[in-house]
Amino acid sequence: MLNFALVGCGRISRKHISVLSSIEQARLVAVCDIIEQRAAAAAGPLGIPYYTDYHEMLKREKIDVVNILTPSGLHGRHVLDIVGSGVQIVVEKPMALTLEDADRMIEACDRAGVKLFVVKQNRYNLAVRELKKALDQGRFGKLVLGTVRVRWCRDQAYYDQDEWRGTWAMDGGVLTNQASHHVDLLEWCMGEVESVFARTATRLVDIEVEDTGAALLKFTSGALGIIEATTATRPRDLEGSISILGERGSVEIAGFAVNEIRTWNFDREDERDEEIRTRCSQSPPDVYGFGHKLFLEDVIRSIDSNTRGLVDGLEGRKSLELINAIYESVETGREVKLKFRPAMCRLGRGPLNQNKATS
Repeated sequence: MLNFALVGCGRISRKHISVLSSIEQARLVAVCDIIEQRAAAAAGPLGIPYYTDYHEMLKREKIDVVNILTPSGLHGRHVLDIVGSGVQIVVEKPMALTLEDADRMIEACDRAGVKLFVVKQNRYNLAVRELKKALDQGRFGKLVLGTVRVRWCRDQAYYDQDEWRGTWAMDGGVLTNQASHHVDLLEWCMGEVESVFARTATRLVDIEVEDTGAALLKFTSGALGIIEATTATRPRDLEGSISILGERGSVEIAGFAVNEIRTWNFDREDERDEEIRTRCSQSPPDVYGFGHKLFLEDVIRSIDSNTRGLVDGLEGRKSLELINAIYESVETGREVKLKFRPAMCRLGRGPLNQNKATS
């Protein structure tokens, strides 16, 4: 049994609380948020203590794992602040906004012997796992094109919930926030990215960052990729999907949370293909789907067996580097080659109101 604690009791904390309550090997023992009312509201129904200072929480409670659910721009600071306590760390996506923060996080956790897990729960969707298995088995042959689409609805009221939303310093736009899972899936499936060219726009809401973006990728394999992402879909969410095309097969996983197999076609039918088409489509009750439970169960297995998690700091950094490269391309108007260090990318570099944002 591992004791978990949450740092940050915002919107995503409800999913973590629900999932941890359903896992036999996990026990949520405390929560923390600088807004006392928010922390109390999260802890009250569970009958567990709440804190407004995570240092105090770590001193008083027996904690094995801390889930960091604070605004994205604070992830690096909070990991570096907590790593010395020796607890294992789960951090919500994206792991950080700047590559410098990501590198410091990875180095500090390695030095302290602490496992760092980055939440990429869509990798655990049944359909996605079967897609990755087919790729690893070579069923697609030469890869041709990989595409992800995020067509979701986030109106002005969503961004007005918290002052950090929709800012360069703390959040990023649709590509950093909502589409970061899909960027991760595309890179995980298609392999290393050689270069990217991108455009963004802010069309329907008043925020610093983009609500719409498109990027053209070239992979080191020679295959191409397309990222299409928007929170300006109206009046409601439409889809979150991935499609992979190869010389011997085509797969599209759609739905609004990369959860429903729309196409599963290969030139050589496998005995499991029909079962995959029918069994692996899921209809999650909300956009977060079922993946968080499988992700946190994998975290527990990794800690108990002292093995590497599916998405550790190094793995989480890959999609962050690509997102930074996308913004670099937007700022320069040029194709950007990876690996690289940002020069013009504004992500994580805007003004920061530390007093109101920290947890």
